[in-house]
Amino acid sequence: MFVSFFPRPKLLLWAMLAWTVATVAFWYVAGRDLGAVFGMPPAAKGDAPIVGVAIFYSPAFLWFYIYYGLAVAIFAGALRAVAPHPWSNWSILGTAFIIFKAYFSVQVSVAINAWYRPFYDLIQAALSRSAAVEASQLYGELLNFAGIAFVAVAMNVFTRFFVSHWIFRWRTAMNDYYMAHWPRLRTIEGASQRVQEDTMRFSTSMEGLAVNFVDAVLTLIAFLPVLMDLSVNVTELPIVGAVPYALVVVAILWSVFGTGFLALAGIRLPGLEFRNQRVEAAYRKELVYGEDDATRAQPPTARQLFEHVRTNYFRLYLNFMYFNLARIFYLQTDNIFPYIVLAPTIIAGKITLGAMNQILNAFAQVRSSFQYLVQSWSTIVELLSIYNRLRAFEATIHGGPLPEIDRTYVEAIVEAKPEAAV
Repeated sequence: MFVSFFPRPKLLLWAMLAWTVATVAFWYVAGRDLGAVFGMPPAAKGDAPIVGVAIFYSPAFLWFYIYYGLAVAIFAGALRAVAPHPWSNWSILGTAFIIFKAYFSVQVSVAINAWYRPFYDLIQAALSRSAAVEASQLYGELLNFAGIAFVAVAMNVFTRFFVSHWIFRWRTAMNDYYMAHWPRLRTIEGASQRVQEDTMRFSTSMEGLAVNFVDAVLTLIAFLPVLMDLSVNVTELPIVGAVPYALVVVAILWSVFGTGFLALAGIRLPGLEFRNQRVEAAYRKELVYGEDDATRAQPPTARQLFEHVRTNYFRLYLNFMYFNLARIFYLQTDNIFPYIVLAPTIIAGKITLGAMNQILNAFAQVRSSFQYLVQSWSTIVELLSIYNRLRAFEATIHGGPLPEIDRTYVEAIVEAKPEAAV
């Protein structure tokens, strides 16, 4: 799954983590200020934030682009020298670009959050007639948003095109790797499905989960300081009373609770989803054999195989009912939770409409980051089932034993088809 596309995956993972920590630490210690030497200094402390599309080509941003490109080039060059791999351009440089896109998306969210306060304060001033507001001011703020949105859309469209190719390259690498061992793999149940379908689903799911995880981490890095600054205006919580950095504390506690709550509700789903794919594959394969061999797919065998399908689906339905009940309850409560937190502050009139919308957006971003498992649980369930299926390939290639869940499954199938034991 990984060796086919990434050069020495374990070494790559640890090297990438170490290099990331080193480059991020250097950036905050000296790298950010080093841009001033080349005419691209960071924003001075106390300066008003840049609102609008100009933020993306400001000197500080341009310097970060250069710094990131140099860090990636050094890492890719060193790894290519240590562990050459035919897919390294796509796996290393392609992954670096996808991570950069995640960073850029977070900066788009930060730029929109900075736009919230002046826009909604302008709306409030106009509606309350507390200050004169010209139409040109309103249209100017809308143009600022349009500029940010246009850049974001253009970046997302291009990235989606690139990621589609990146995923297919990973699928190609896995396909070539497994087909090179096809004589040993062809005897595994559902081998054709695993090579043809599971490789694509695995690469797609891994890309989505990894990007969402990176996005969640970068969002936390970007928005936690924003939420800490905004907590100055929110000093009191319902029932609890005064709490330092109230918004940060509440966001973390609420998200951790939701993650643990839903993980517990859906703990059985990965195993059931995997077994579901196995029993479906076994039933389908027996029917396919029955098309050419009159001795196969006989009613008793087909009935027992379908009984496995029915039993597993009913278990899956029941467990998804518990999980969806818990998930919907939590997410619906989550919609009103920020207003409950802000109720004392709103009633006391301590914030403007613009500040409230800025707080709600930043609060939602931080909560969303901490709720990574909540939002990705269904995808994780699917990925784990695919991973377990492909592990059987890995075990066969290297002459190892089948995973435990595969052995349990084989025993059940042999019970339905004694001839399968031969």
